[in-house]
Amino acid sequence: MKIIIIAAKAKNNVIGYKGKLPWHSPEELQHFKSTTTGFPVVMGRKTRESLKRPLDNRLNIILTRNKEYKTNESDSVVLFSVDQVLKHCKDYEKIFIIGGRQVFGAFIGIADEMLISEMKFDAEGDTFFPEFNQEDWTATKKEFNDFVLYHYIRIT
Repeated sequence: MKIIIIAAKAKNNVIGYKGKLPWHSPEELQHFKSTTTGFPVVMGRKTRESLKRPLDNRLNIILTRNKEYKTNESDSVVLFSVDQVLKHCKDYEKIFIIGGRQVFGAFIGIADEMLISEMKFDAEGDTFFPEFNQEDWTATKKEFNDFVLYHYIRIT
């Protein structure tokens, strides 16, 4: 199973502001949807609560430390550790880690790939993508109108 972090960030590493994405880019959202559809997406509780509903055509995995947290959505499951996520998803070809900051941080050391959409601007924000060692990764990039997609693959 491949563990793939997928994130959108501003040039200044902002990924959120007051619990929301601080921009709207239909082009980037389409990239996210077409890439993750059909695969499990792993998100923190705050990220899940920022969405209007579970993401369609994907198993929505909510990772939280809150043992009381529950969901009644049929396409969602609540898990409490990275190990539980890995065991739950062992039969999938790949899983996507979609945020927020704490969940990115929990998986960045074991991720096989990262798909980082860097928007072509700075943004005001209070949540930032975690730092990582560029020397651990090879990267390619692809230009879009609104963003540059960096595809990082871990050097083994």
